Amino acid sequence: MFSNSILLITGGTGSFGNAVLKKFLDSSISEIRIFSRDEKKQHDMRIKYKNPKIKFFIGDVRDINSIKSAITDVDYIFHAAALKQVPSCEFFPLEAVKTNILGTDNVLSAAIEAKVKKVICLSTDKAVYPINAMGVSKAMMEKVFVGKSRNSESTVICGTRYGNVMASRGSVIPHFYDQIKTQNEITVTDPKMTRFMMTLNDAVDLVLFAFENGKSGDIFVQKSPSTTIIELAETMKKIYNSSVNIKNIGIRHAEKMHETLLSKEERLVAEDLKDYFRVPADNRDLNYKKYFSEGVENTNLEEYNSFNTHRLKEDELIKLLESIGYK
Repeated sequence: MFSNSILLITGGTGSFGNAVLKKFLDSSISEIRIFSRDEKKQHDMRIKYKNPKIKFFIGDVRDINSIKSAITDVDYIFHAAALKQVPSCEFFPLEAVKTNILGTDNVLSAAIEAKVKKVICLSTDKAVYPINAMGVSKAMMEKVFVGKSRNSESTVICGTRYGNVMASRGSVIPHFYDQIKTQNEITVTDPKMTRFMMTLNDAVDLVLFAFENGKSGDIFVQKSPSTTIIELAETMKKIYNSSVNIKNIGIRHAEKMHETLLSKEERLVAEDLKDYFRVPADNRDLNYKKYFSEGVENTNLEEYNSFNTHRLKEDELIKLLESIGYK
């Protein structure tokens, strides 16, 4: 599929961009374009990889002209550029709108104009039943790409939705590791809080699955195990033979006890693909008669969340942590 093709990664200097590079650099892909606004991170990547397949473009998804200059002859786009930190989006919600919603619209408009074959947009579990500005902006991003997909003939647009990516920047695992190594207390919000556990390789595999199988408007979700925050902290203490105390600081503002990857309403229409769920777009048109005559039978299906998914046992969690370098 990717042989002799050009891939553009927006926000390509982040954790996902680096993971995708590792996956693709030795493949038959002809060129990988890294599009981001951070020249320092681009410089670091240039020095690190020293690979002629990688081309760097300075730009911002908020500026459609900077996207257009990077998108010429591109076959596929992996749209990862976003404001992802919950606290910063809470304080500056309009900035989240500009990047996550309007920026996505810019990327898709430019892609459709350039006749890009396929675009995969990255979303998050926080977009389902959102309670914070980051989640709301990502939920609207999903609506934007599904809406665009209905009117895009030459460009297939679909998305992936993932849970916590283990050891990505800003995630809790590196934070716990630093607290253990500096002999400080491990601070947990609520011991019973659950989070999905997904590696960067899992996230890349999910995107590749969407590239290979997605139809316009689809959202793909990978079935992921979870753990409680206290189990994660205790397991990391055990790995490093640490005796540091664990301190409960209480649930933070705009934070959920459990994250949801698939709402109950989506699960009613989702296709179970063994390791993944596929949520198809609602492609009824604006003929409102259809909204009174076409529906979905309600069932007892629950939402798919971090509380009712497979809960990792200690040995499973240790093995997963070791697989990403924590041992």
